[in-house]
Amino acid sequence: AVCLDGSPPAYHWHPGTGSGSRNWIVFLEGGAWCSDHASCAQRARTSFGSSDLMDRQTRFLGILSNSAQENPDFYNWNRVKVKYCDGASFTGNVNTTVTVAFDSDSQQALGLMYRGEKIWKAVISDLLSKGMSDAEMALLGGCSAGGLAATLHCSSFKELLPRTTYVKCVSDGGYFLDAKDIAGNFSFRSFFKDVVDIHNARENLPEACVAEHDAQCFFPQYVAPHIHVPIFFVNPAYDVWQIQNIFIPDAADPDRKWTTCKYNPYVCSQDQLSVLQGFRMEFLKAVEYVRGVDQSGLFIDSCFSHCQLEGLTWNTNTIGNKTIREAFGDWYFARGGSSYKSIDCPYPCNPTCIKWTSWRH
Repeated sequence: AVCLDGSPPAYHWHPGTGSGSRNWIVFLEGGAWCSDHASCAQRARTSFGSSDLMDRQTRFLGILSNSAQENPDFYNWNRVKVKYCDGASFTGNVNTTVTVAFDSDSQQALGLMYRGEKIWKAVISDLLSKGMSDAEMALLGGCSAGGLAATLHCSSFKELLPRTTYVKCVSDGGYFLDAKDIAGNFSFRSFFKDVVDIHNARENLPEACVAEHDAQCFFPQYVAPHIHVPIFFVNPAYDVWQIQNIFIPDAADPDRKWTTCKYNPYVCSQDQLSVLQGFRMEFLKAVEYVRGVDQSGLFIDSCFSHCQLEGLTWNTNTIGNKTIREAFGDWYFARGGSSYKSIDCPYPCNPTCIKWTSWRH
């Protein structure tokens, strides 16, 4: 089990105390994907491909915070953040080392290791040896590519834990859509297929799903029917990462008519906003299956945002008088029922949204 560059996997852990000492959150870090040897070689020389380059410490915020005020339900749990260093949402499974013959910066060959699935199993095994084998309650979560990883590994997480452990999962900003871009192409579908191919990830996707949808099982909308553990999806209907990369990728906008709008949605024209309303409708269609599953949860707000569990948004973004923190806690602990589905009215109806500040990936 190694990162892309061969360094060992890593995680940050804040041990639980008191009533939370036998409860665990395992949260998988996000950070996009690499879809060919060249992009994976670049990634191998960053903290998303090598534990040698990772920060020794990190701040735990939102759902990972140890503040009883900020995080009353989980503040004293064992909280673990698993670092993301494989480039395929912890699904890669290539047993040999792939040599990239020419690495232009250093003029050297680089050996790449696509072992995300082994990282996943090794980290869980290590945590089991550190006390998670006695877990009473457990939660697997993640943001973005980590939210997708939590979706893909939700069933496996339950299987690896004791049968008596109460287990649920959460995906934060990880419900990536299999949707046409504004030029009418499924460009992200072919990107995900490249990720699945190069990392040999198919065998770590549900067999019945792969038989029907092949590499599209990397998309949550196809894999959701194969998850039999309660899972909660927190996602904005106007996910800015998806707007920028799935719905309006640069290749679909050669005249750059969307550049300003997609990086600062508050300045979009009325025509552009109506196109974004179309993306919201696509998104709602894609979560239709989840809406019908009794044990599942949905919090689909109308904010321009991406991940929302680890920052201020945990306690601010609200639908129907419930913050994400309150809605998720009620669902996890089944306070008022095992199902929770909340879908916001369309933008710009929600005054609680924290204003998105533009960034580029």
